[in-house]
Amino acid sequence: MGNISRKKFFRTVGTIVAGGAITGVSAVVVSKSLKKEGQASASGDSPESSSFVSPYKPTVVFTAQGGIEAFEQHEGKLYVAGAGLLTVMDDYGKTLSRFNIMGESTRDIAVDAEGIYLLRQTSIAVYSHEGKLLREWEACSQLSDYCSFALAEDFVFVTDRDNNNVCQYTRSGDFVRFIDSPNRFIIPSLTFGITYANGKIYCSNSGRHQVEMYSLKGDYLGKFGSAGGGEGYFCGCCNPVYLTATPTGEIISSEKGYPRISCYSADGSFRSLLLDSKMLGEGGTAASKVKIAGAKLFTAGANQVRVYEYDTKLAASGACSGCGVDCRLRNA
Repeated sequence: MGNISRKKFFRTVGTIVAGGAITGVSAVVVSKSLKKEGQASASGDSPESSSFVSPYKPTVVFTAQGGIEAFEQHEGKLYVAGAGLLTVMDDYGKTLSRFNIMGESTRDIAVDAEGIYLLRQTSIAVYSHEGKLLREWEACSQLSDYCSFALAEDFVFVTDRDNNNVCQYTRSGDFVRFIDSPNRFIIPSLTFGITYANGKIYCSNSGRHQVEMYSLKGDYLGKFGSAGGGEGYFCGCCNPVYLTATPTGEIISSEKGYPRISCYSADGSFRSLLLDSKMLGEGGTAASKVKIAGAKLFTAGANQVRVYEYDTKLAASGACSGCGVDCRLRNA
């Protein structure tokens, strides 16, 4: 491998809960009588508003015993990591398969046809879909604190909180380059999300309340976002926390403080608020991990996965009513 080996002396070992496991999952179909509640005013410091109507309706909630460190959705399956196990489920929480994953706790998951990529604080491991460890490589910088990663064509892009940069590897683990922000990354906590869409890398510069865009060669392509409490702004000390993308390239952000999930165009134009804190249902101030597949939106908190489905009637009278984009969600 061409990457620089990490010195063991400096390695910060993640915590593994001995004997812990995702021992079972219970699913609950959400009652149709749930009230549509929400937040997000058009402006101002507080995003709370009782008039918000989400384009999504909640359908299923299930609990992963042992907790959720990271999750991913791929081709109709959910991949959940927690307490030393990787569990594969269907959309209703039924376990399809599981296997042990050794090493540091999981920060993020990415899945493709070849295998399952697990991001740890200081390393990346790749497993087959049958649970065999295919390869593993360590961070190319000393004292790294990896937050999130994205698969993009032949590469893996990883955000590093401690070194305030994005590290690019090949799929085999060879180091390619560091990507530094011309605006300087300010990452006060584990709030360094990243995703791939539209041939570009999108990553959060959360201390600046922005999302930055880069080419696969590391060229800076621009930014969007600013601080504020209203819709289309990023509130609090460091947002957005998580990023993902729709199949047609819209960028989805998830925030903490006033937890909410929003939709942006490929160039960063604000589309609409999708879920507010009351719709997310977790309580507290933590951001929800988020994934989208077709008409379904998935969120994960400390130990629950929530499934929402796009509803055209709600969308027509609520958050998506003013959007003229012919998006995948609208036609799913």
